Amino acid sequence: MKPKSNEAGAADFALEEFLPYRLSVVTNRASRLFARRYSDRFGLTIPEWRVLAVVGRFGGLSATEVVERTAMDKVKVSRAVRALLDRGLLAREEDAADRRVQRLGMTAAGRRVHAGVVPQARGLEAEWLAPLSTQERATLHALLDRLDARLAEMGAGAAGGPD
Repeated sequence: MKPKSNEAGAADFALEEFLPYRLSVVTNRASRLFARRYSDRFGLTIPEWRVLAVVGRFGGLSATEVVERTAMDKVKVSRAVRALLDRGLLAREEDAADRRVQRLGMTAAGRRVHAGVVPQARGLEAEWLAPLSTQERATLHALLDRLDARLAEMGAGAAGGPD
C-alpha cells in the first residue's frame, strides 16, 4: 500500500536518502562513539570535548568565537564552558583591548586532558576511516570543504546552529 500524503511528491520523499539527514546520522554515531571513549576516561561530554579541542587548537577565544568555530548552539557552548571552568580545565582572562570580553584558555589540567584525548581521537578516526584509501579521504575532505563553503554562501553561517 502506498503511503498517503497531503502534498504532491511528499510520499516519495525518502528521509534516509536526504543528504542532510544522512550526514546528521553519521555525525551523531561518530560523536557518540568518540564520546564513549573519552567520557569513560576523562569524564567529558561531546560539547565539552569540542570546546576543549577548539580552545586547545586556537587558544584565547571568547565563548562567541567558540560558537562560531564549532557551529554549536550557544547554550551548549555556555554549559560546556561553565563545566570546564568548574572542573579547572579552562580559565577565563579579561581581554586586554576590550574588558567586556572574556578569553578562554586551558589550564595545566586542561592541557593534560587535551593531550590525553587527542591520541585517542586520532586513533579512533584512523580506525573509522580505515576502509577508505588515502585518495578517498582527501576527496571526502575536499567535498566537505566545498559543501561547507556553499552553505556559507547560502547564508547558513556557522554560529548557533544545531550540532
